[in-house]
Amino acid sequence: MSIDPRKMPKLGFGLMRLPEKDRVIDFEQVCRMADLYMEHGFNYFDTAYIYHGGNSEKIVKTALVERHPRNSFTVATKLPGWCLEKPEDMERIFLEQLVRTGTGFFDYYLIHSIEDEKGYEKHTALRSFEWTARKREEGLIRHLGFSFHGTPELLRKIVSEHPEVEFVQIQLNYADWDNPDVQSGALYKILREHDIPIIVMEPVKGGSLANPIPAVKQIFSELPSAPTPASLALRFAGSLDGVATILSGMSTEEQMLENIRTFSPLSRLTPEEGSAIRKAVEIIRSTPLIGCTSCRYCCDGCPQQIPIPDIFRIMNSIRQYNDAPQEIAHYRYQTRNSGRAKDCIACGQCESVCPQHLEIVSLLADGSRILDA
Repeated sequence: MSIDPRKMPKLGFGLMRLPEKDRVIDFEQVCRMADLYMEHGFNYFDTAYIYHGGNSEKIVKTALVERHPRNSFTVATKLPGWCLEKPEDMERIFLEQLVRTGTGFFDYYLIHSIEDEKGYEKHTALRSFEWTARKREEGLIRHLGFSFHGTPELLRKIVSEHPEVEFVQIQLNYADWDNPDVQSGALYKILREHDIPIIVMEPVKGGSLANPIPAVKQIFSELPSAPTPASLALRFAGSLDGVATILSGMSTEEQMLENIRTFSPLSRLTPEEGSAIRKAVEIIRSTPLIGCTSCRYCCDGCPQQIPIPDIFRIMNSIRQYNDAPQEIAHYRYQTRNSGRAKDCIACGQCESVCPQHLEIVSLLADGSRILDA
């Protein structure tokens, strides 16, 4: 059965940035957030094999499966291409995911983060698309798709060669619509041409559009309804035809409540709000910030245990607010039990998995000259 975007919840609960207590997922807070989300009629939970070191999939079992009827929620998870060496690995990982989540089947299953031709060629050689299609025939997957961080040309090639794909997940937000490194707008147009439903990830760009630079906040505050920056970013994505679900990686109950208000119901942008967003984009482009979305894919394999996204957030804060002494103090506290920017050995592991294609080694070296001085 194909996907009808009109019947899917517009707000999806992304389980990549869950609240933690003492570096462990805060189970009780996740349960409260999940219950609140479902009480308001939403039911799409998005996880992945690698999120929270695998514990994100496990929280699906304890917070959802063991507490709610299976037909009251839907679960999406993903097949990590970088963990595959041979076709048998797909079966092993899939079975592990079924055990972790306890769901019995997956409502949505994605080939995770295709970024370039090399990654696509690997999946082609392993016949990943054919394997997921067989799982759908077996009833273990209800709908199949893939998440994507590559070029428009590659996206067009994939969807043309794989008509069995039912949906595609892309990074889409107003800051990246014409960003040459992301090209959200071009990706969106291709999927609309093929009438493929769209799952939106990073609608607030890793939180940066929820807490933008002061000049952007000022523009938004002058709008008649004084909307929050986060709500404007979410409504930008929600105003586009063909968007089935917009994922938000909510980390607090406050964020959950704000998003529920935004989506109950979701209203399209007004002309004044659209104009304000265009002005905001001009300002954002004039401020050279590191385009990190804090997905933390770079952290798991770092041999020096460097908290790369946290360091980039501090570097961006220095660029935005010109308060280097306070941020350097924050940096020293943040890295007291981990590697620092100066500890990078330039192995490149981080760059090989970065969905934003950042030159992380060079950026850490630039940051070290300020932060480790």
